[in-house]
Amino acid sequence: MRLSLPTPGSEPISAWRPPQYPVPLALGEFDHFYFARPIAADVSNWPLADYRYGGTLLDPNITHTGVDIPSQAGTPVLAAGPGVVIWAGWGLFTASPENIRAPYGMAVAIRHDFGYHGQPLFTIYAHMRVVDVALGQWVDTGTPLGEVGDTGYTTGPHLHFEMRIGQNSYYFTRNPELWLAPPQGWGVLAGRVLESNREPAHTLPVYIRSLTTNREWTVKTYGAEAVNPDDYYQENMVISDLPAGRYQVMITYKGKTDKIEVNVQPGRVAYFVYRGTFGFTSTDLPPAATLAPTSTLAPMPTLTPTPVAQP
Repeated sequence: MRLSLPTPGSEPISAWRPPQYPVPLALGEFDHFYFARPIAADVSNWPLADYRYGGTLLDPNITHTGVDIPSQAGTPVLAAGPGVVIWAGWGLFTASPENIRAPYGMAVAIRHDFGYHGQPLFTIYAHMRVVDVALGQWVDTGTPLGEVGDTGYTTGPHLHFEMRIGQNSYYFTRNPELWLAPPQGWGVLAGRVLESNREPAHTLPVYIRSLTTNREWTVKTYGAEAVNPDDYYQENMVISDLPAGRYQVMITYKGKTDKIEVNVQPGRVAYFVYRGTFGFTSTDLPPAATLAPTSTLAPMPTLTPTPVAQP
């Protein structure tokens, strides 16, 4: 059966935000926008600005391993890509279906029918109030999985979405904003923000301003625990859904403020490197040699899905 990929739709209700690109999308050699949004384009489907991947907003000792998409209770949750349901219901975090006190609440996990660098990919959908799929069920991109809720450890209705690579484990996540296709004509900004000694700078604010509209964003670099950078970008800060154009990036480090301009292109990842007292050192994409020697370029997801064995 041929996979029906998402196609551009009409303008969403929030008219300033265009529909997303069809997936899979990879305009650059190392891009991997393989997944569609798990919330439809006619409602809010972008990550909560203050609690992105790597955030420590709710507890300085707990690092956020996904993105939170604010949505009303009952909003349909959609499969981000084709694959097999390997978890459906309570207890995902503890692998105990009877554990109704587990932090993810009612959740769904999908093992996808395509991988990356020879490793399997998984997506997680948590805090649901209704789950409409069953263990072992095949789903396509856009298949309804259930409804947004507030089960588990949560302060209100939203979808917690994770992307995992290699193993279906809390410790094998990657930043979903580098895997979810952006809106058409928009792009993504990733940064590698380091201390002067080249160690990652944790929870350091990065200020971003559009030079076209003067709109501003603040993104903090990842916390120290339980999160992982992309194999290629080695980032510790990402912000997606930026309209194409010129942006000013500003970082204050030990009382010194540095600024640089970057160009965000449609459907692409813009990039910068910052190193403490040395300031911004590059806006070029990393060389291919930054990949581990055993890594190979990932093929794009197959358009003819074949079932995969349940782990």
